[in-house]
Amino acid sequence: MRETIRPPDLAAQRSAMKKLEFLTGKWCGEARAVRGPGETVEWLQSEDVQYKLGGLVLLIEGVGQKPDGQAVLQALAMVSYDDATASYRMRAFNDGRFLETEVKLLEDGRGMTWGFALGEVRTHSVLRLDEKGEWTEHHEIAVGAEPSKPLLDLTVRKR
Repeated sequence: MRETIRPPDLAAQRSAMKKLEFLTGKWCGEARAVRGPGETVEWLQSEDVQYKLGGLVLLIEGVGQKPDGQAVLQALAMVSYDDATASYRMRAFNDGRFLETEVKLLEDGRGMTWGFALGEVRTHSVLRLDEKGEWTEHHEIAVGAEPSKPLLDLTVRKR
């Protein structure tokens, strides 16, 4: 018996991706990361978010720089919608690695959550658009059986 391959439902994919439209545009602000016990690093953060492939993919490029222009963080993510599984997927690139994960929209439609696992390291991230229209992200990390700890926070505003 031959399996029938179902073509993707592009209309359903575009409709689902429209729910992420609140992220599109150019954003800038501040970020802070925990580098070790009692050690934090702060920088200027920009996010450039745009649809690609006729609205089928959302491309998110984040760049963090210290005031002197030194790069602190460079990340690129692509978010798409899989109509066969009714789920959002993200592939993110950073520090010469890439990871894939599922993205879930928050109930109010103004944010999303995701996480990654790499060996014993697990992350959990929440992105929200707050009441002031600011994009905030809170990231936590856990290693092994340790409880989660803050990793990175950012707040950016649309330019």
